Amino acid sequence: MHSHLDKPENLPCIDVINALEECHARGFLWKSIGMCNDAKTNLNACLWVQRQKRAANNREAARARRDKIKQKEQELGL
Repeated sequence: MHSHLDKPENLPCIDVINALEECHARGFLWKSIGMCNDAKTNLNACLWVQRQKRAANNREAARARRDKIKQKEQELGL
């Protein structure tokens, strides 16, 4: 599977990732007739939730950095 799926922030999705990998291991025909679609949909949903959490954390960190910069500017009178 993709290396980015092995990142620590994706650990809550590890069961869903393993389910999709097991489905894909059944062979090309199994995948080609859509038998893995539910597993893929579940994986996409789980990863989307993880991405939203990561984005919220990034926004908060950026807000804190901006506030710190504004505070320093005010101290310097800029």
